[in-house]
Amino acid sequence: MKIITASLRFDGALNVDLTEFQTNLVPYPRIHFPLATYAPVISAERAGHENMTVAEITKSCFEPHHQMVNCDPRKGKYMAVCMLYRGDVVPKDVNSAITMIKNEKSIQFVEWCPTGFKVGINYQPPTVVPGGDLAKVKRAVCCLCNTTAIMEAWMRLDHKFDLMFAKRAFVHWYVGEGMEEGEFSEAREDLAALELDYKEVQEDVVSDEENDEY
Repeated sequence: MKIITASLRFDGALNVDLTEFQTNLVPYPRIHFPLATYAPVISAERAGHENMTVAEITKSCFEPHHQMVNCDPRKGKYMAVCMLYRGDVVPKDVNSAITMIKNEKSIQFVEWCPTGFKVGINYQPPTVVPGGDLAKVKRAVCCLCNTTAIMEAWMRLDHKFDLMFAKRAFVHWYVGEGMEEGEFSEAREDLAALELDYKEVQEDVVSDEENDEY
């Protein structure tokens, strides 16, 4: 959260406000669940042996083990990406890093939005909690992206819900607080519809006629 709101508190080369996040990351009203990643995440013991460049931390944001949600971004397609840098970062290095990412075959964008990058650069270096496990670094990046890969998380959630709801496990607690049992089924149907929305976006292909218009 601190890196997302840094532009409200500190100066930078390319400050991005919170309104721009919504504008750039949400192409459709229901497709509004960003996937967050942060890099570098290194311990104080390893900090002296690593000098993470802008290119390295940028690439790390597209690897599964840096994500805050358990899903594989290589199995989905990106609709929009917002890269928020802090610390010793210059626009030239960022542009080179993003060009490298676009050339990666494992990173795919939907056909109707092939260059969906938004960049924010803030000069204030990232801070750490004194005595904490994370190392103090010169630069860091937080990536907020809208990708169809998050559909994997919805599918996993649906499966776990189905297992428990089939046995009506824990339902009595919610009913006792005033909910109706039918609300569970409605919520499950809505989540299934959300899965289909993401799948439709992923499989949507731009036709030749649409290309000719541009």
